[in-house]
Amino acid sequence: MGSYYDIDAILTDAQKVPCTFDLDMPGLGYLDENAGGDIKAGTRVSLPLWLSTLLAVQRLGPSSQPLCTLDLPASISPRVLAALKAGPKTVDLRQLTSHYYELAARVLELFEEEEIVDVLSETFKERAAEIADHAHNPRGALGEAQDFLRGLDEMERQLFRSAHDSSNAMREWMGETKKKR
Repeated sequence: MGSYYDIDAILTDAQKVPCTFDLDMPGLGYLDENAGGDIKAGTRVSLPLWLSTLLAVQRLGPSSQPLCTLDLPASISPRVLAALKAGPKTVDLRQLTSHYYELAARVLELFEEEEIVDVLSETFKERAAEIADHAHNPRGALGEAQDFLRGLDEMERQLFRSAHDSSNAMREWMGETKKKR
């Protein structure tokens, strides 16, 4: 988790994720658009990550079950993972969620899904190489690369900006070095 003041961490925690209530919860119907009502066991609702995480680990007694079960969000569903395995560069992560990797990391803190971790690691490595290629190419943000760059999540956009800025700084330094000779 990021710093308390980190806007990316705040936006990640605000992402809605599905969870299923395991117990009847009186008076919490407003979470399921049923003001004044109750939530019945088995009801599936989408809640902000920060709230669903708290409810998933909260127990009413020492031997009771959790209040709800956190489900994997659609952005890391088997369908999306299959698409990432097939071609990581073709998936528009920003359309799934603007903070894709941060959300996945937070959710995977609660799940032991090694396959998902492996798929996301390989996805990041392959996409990072493509991002670096576009960042170091002076024309990298033009043409067919625009669609790829539009689909970057926030972490990838920061990576692109850093690589692009370092490439520009290197070119500037190289120009100054040549002038001194």
